[in-house]
Amino acid sequence: MSEALFCIENLRVAYPQHDAAATNWAIDDVSFTLQSGERMGLVGESGCGKSTLGRAAMRLLPSSSRIEGRVTFQGQSVFDLMPNQLRKFRGEAVALIFQDPMTRLDPLMTIGKHCIETLQAHSPELSTREAKEKAIATLAKVNIPESRWSQYPHEFSGGMRQRVAIALALLLNPKLIVADEPTTSLDVTVSAQILQELTRLCSEENMALLLISHDLAMVGEYCDRIGVMYNGKMVEMGATESVFRQPQHEYTRSLLKAALHIQAVDQGSGEGESEEISSLSPILRVTELKQHYTIEPNFVERLFKGQGQTIKAVDGINLELYRGEIFGLVGESGCGKSTLSRTILQLVRPTSGKVEFLGQDLTTITRQAIRSSRREMQMIFQDPHACLNPAMTVGQSIADPLFIHNLADTAKAKEKVLWMLEKVGLTPPEVYYQRYPSDLSGGQQQRVAIARALITRPKLLICDEPVSMLDASVQSQVLDLMLALKTEFELTYLFITHDLWLARFLCDRIAVMNSGKIVEIGPTKQIFANPQHPYTKTLLAAAPLLARA
Repeated sequence: MSEALFCIENLRVAYPQHDAAATNWAIDDVSFTLQSGERMGLVGESGCGKSTLGRAAMRLLPSSSRIEGRVTFQGQSVFDLMPNQLRKFRGEAVALIFQDPMTRLDPLMTIGKHCIETLQAHSPELSTREAKEKAIATLAKVNIPESRWSQYPHEFSGGMRQRVAIALALLLNPKLIVADEPTTSLDVTVSAQILQELTRLCSEENMALLLISHDLAMVGEYCDRIGVMYNGKMVEMGATESVFRQPQHEYTRSLLKAALHIQAVDQGSGEGESEEISSLSPILRVTELKQHYTIEPNFVERLFKGQGQTIKAVDGINLELYRGEIFGLVGESGCGKSTLSRTILQLVRPTSGKVEFLGQDLTTITRQAIRSSRREMQMIFQDPHACLNPAMTVGQSIADPLFIHNLADTAKAKEKVLWMLEKVGLTPPEVYYQRYPSDLSGGQQQRVAIARALITRPKLLICDEPVSMLDASVQSQVLDLMLALKTEFELTYLFITHDLWLARFLCDRIAVMNSGKIVEIGPTKQIFANPQHPYTKTLLAAAPLLARA
């Protein structure tokens, strides 16, 4: 048998610790090999060591980390590479795609400059024109048009930034791609396109793929082999189909059960409740809402092309939300979902149109009145870590909205916060009250974000991809929590997601958004059973479904 492309032997990793006597292994005696052209999935809950494994493989861990065991690439020890060899190794031999694209992108550089700089650093023989041609062709593979070449990362949606990060990884034709949650922020169509592209390259270029993910259905569709990690150990490894059909470890069985729970057919409230809800007056009415942006051209572009390009992020949206409803908004990244939510909240003022909340048109009232209305309308964001101040304790973060809206004094605020921590399952609340966000897992951080959103007792919660960064078991827990809290707090949800199975699990009605417009709207069961618009059919066809054993 030929020599393995990539080999991990008895790897143990411990991060720097205050107590030198106690060693907590983030990775504990993990071994596996990867052959050229092979696609392996690595799954497990957040904090189990998946990402640490990927970073250890590329020597990206803190220098004071304790590492035992061996990592070899084409027979050469990765831990023995000299600095110049290591630079060549990263990118040309192995490329890493991170979960958060902004860790890879410089906000001061255009997308084109990122590509040119990467190519010229590793292939100095290329002229600028040749480098640009190669970069444009690679960007096209991930659906980034040439017209976006001169734009900056902040002008892209989260999903489009991730496509750029993936293109940068593909530029140098590496022999192994370590993809750490590469499609978490992407919709199903782009996710499918990118993974199909990655798997096609694996076959054509004999390139290996290590896909780190919490999405079991995606791993099942694109990987030959699967490794399941739990608490730093590899608890199960085998051919994907056999692991899914006959899981040997209890943890693997619990992961599959949680994923199937979300994809269960008979979830969602369906037509009956939707019809009952729609007989009431709407809590939110959006009428002909438009949000247009102009990309200002540079001097040369102004000479040849004239005025700037207008992007119609939200282009004539009409929708109504009713009390007690869970309304799903689905569509691909860059279609305008998040812009719509921010315009509804008046975080950005619309180009035209109306947003009526509890009978009041938010587009015509003062800033002070808008701020007051936000007590009744709160938002849960995709990345809880980004919306929690790292310098504030959990207790301070959750209490903050109470002080902003003058709803409680210090003693009353603490009492309310402790009660809310109990409600979102962070017990004992006194312990979590004192902790900082960095002390919590992703799922716990999202519970804090939910508690913070609910502390003012709002009537409407806008949830922008609130569980997309969580693994299946934690995702299931947070969704069940949101359903329980909806009843207790009499909430209405606007649930924005690119995960169709999540929308089916949770939502009474669904609106499908494409290029700034709603192309289809209706009861959840109807949309899934009989989609009318070609784009809806494309979305449903692209969504990976976890096969039952």
